[in-house]
Amino acid sequence: MNISKLDSENLYYSFVSGAQEVIKNKNSLNEINVFPVADGDTGSNLSSTMHAIILDARISGSVKETMNSIADAALTGARGNSGIIIAQYINGIFLSLMDEETITIPSFAETVKKAVPYAYQAISDPVEGTIITVIREWADAVYSHKDLSANFSELFSKSMITANNSLEATTSRLKVLQDSRVVDSGAKGFVYFLQGFATFLRTGKVDLEVSDEPEDLSFNEELIHSQGEIRHRYCTEALLSSDSIDLEALRAELALYGDSLIVAGNNHKARIHIHANAPEQVFQVLRKKGIILQQKADDMVRQNESAFDRKYDTALITDSIADLPQEMLDRYQVHMLPLNLNFDNTSYLDKVTMTPELFYPLLEEAIEYPKSSQPNPIVVEKYLDTVLSHYNKVIILTVAKEQSGTNSVFQNAVSKKLHEGKKIAVIDSKRNSGAEGLLVMKAAEMIAAETPFDEIVGAIEHLRERTNIFVSVNNLKYMVKSGRLSKVSGLAAMTINLKPVVSIDAEGKGSIAEKAFSEKGNEKKLFRLLEKVNAQEQISRYAIVHANNPEKAEAYRKRSVALLGKEPEYIMNISTIVGMSAGVGTVAISYMCEEEL
Repeated sequence: MNISKLDSENLYYSFVSGAQEVIKNKNSLNEINVFPVADGDTGSNLSSTMHAIILDARISGSVKETMNSIADAALTGARGNSGIIIAQYINGIFLSLMDEETITIPSFAETVKKAVPYAYQAISDPVEGTIITVIREWADAVYSHKDLSANFSELFSKSMITANNSLEATTSRLKVLQDSRVVDSGAKGFVYFLQGFATFLRTGKVDLEVSDEPEDLSFNEELIHSQGEIRHRYCTEALLSSDSIDLEALRAELALYGDSLIVAGNNHKARIHIHANAPEQVFQVLRKKGIILQQKADDMVRQNESAFDRKYDTALITDSIADLPQEMLDRYQVHMLPLNLNFDNTSYLDKVTMTPELFYPLLEEAIEYPKSSQPNPIVVEKYLDTVLSHYNKVIILTVAKEQSGTNSVFQNAVSKKLHEGKKIAVIDSKRNSGAEGLLVMKAAEMIAAETPFDEIVGAIEHLRERTNIFVSVNNLKYMVKSGRLSKVSGLAAMTINLKPVVSIDAEGKGSIAEKAFSEKGNEKKLFRLLEKVNAQEQISRYAIVHANNPEKAEAYRKRSVALLGKEPEYIMNISTIVGMSAGVGTVAISYMCEEEL
């Protein structure tokens, strides 16, 4: 095709063709991802960004309106460092584009060159030798050839030479790329996008068949990954909406919380990317700036370990309801999927973007009581895909399915993801909180001891019947507010000052184990239950969990040590979702009675 002017339709299909080319090469982009962190997800993030363009962008009456639709879709769907940089560059193209009926070669060249500063401004610390360099050098090449090209196909043919040379040069420009013998994965993704864009301009056809087959992108025969130091654990992202966003001020404020910061967008919508150790602090800033439409916080440490430093050949996945200290999750490389906590019109990630320390003080001020929700099926499928890309055996241990749909979501995801040579087990713990945590701990120990897969599954299914929790509930108002107890029953119980000891029955439902009418009586009955279990079955390990009540947890520890003759495995603050129902101040003792299996 000899296209010398781009109308709305040609512009749209050029972007779609570019997006399809990136999606086709998702797996190979993941393979060469070593910068800024070797977490193996650049291809997935860019693919997600491109899918948003394909699904949400629309052809409009003018090229400016069409470009606005493409830019908005890219910004909304942007994921990852490179995805957000490309989205911001596309946004810069929209902002730099003249409102004309068609785009000529000179105006296109002016636009892509003027858009480069927008991409640079979004990055708090631009690193040359990466995607940003390739974008700039390609745009410069387009501008230099604008008067020497008869049509867009010729323009792209000439400028792609510069883009490919710039891409190949990234290997020598950054030590981490040189050590790993790869090009920058984000830059490679951008070049793929340009190739797809050029294909439509040359042929007038859009390839809608997306291949999942990876392509070797390295300039060497072998990929050698450099793991480098991960200074900030979570790849944290958000989409913020507001009537007025000061991007520069927001960028300055967020810079205090991590690195690899990108703030892209406009004064009504902003896409934020930052590597942070405390994502919850980032979101406490954002919740005051507007409405948080989307959020994620990927654990780059676990991603890096899965790709390059696996301790075991079996992966263990659990959900955030399982109360187990981060130190133990790290020791055994346990994968933890955070569940959703809906609070203040925002869906937070339990234990990651909303922590107990922040949550309980906010709970008292809440106008509308928070709610929990099971994970999105698509999120779970992608999460499982990532784990299965590195492991052939996976054990998934979830909160009781009588209490949450999480188990069913995993079961459905697994039914779609069974692959030849993969062994996957989804276990209903029939427990929650510390009791679920103890089961996860036991499963992790067995994996570390190289216990056969089926033996681990059988042991956990047996031990869940000998593992439970006693919860000291001193104020029923939280159970009423969360809907776990009806208002009628709750008010009646509160009238008589009921302070029950709650446990879990054989099917995984909450049940009242004892009734008391004072805090002292509640504690007495809880330890009487614990003493009875120990006498009958011999408690082998236990843990103490609490909802922002370390003083009472310590008192329970002393009494438990006197009764059981051993220290707890751990003491910790409980999941915000569990605490939302049990209430601030709650303390619980979970236990396990092991036997010869």
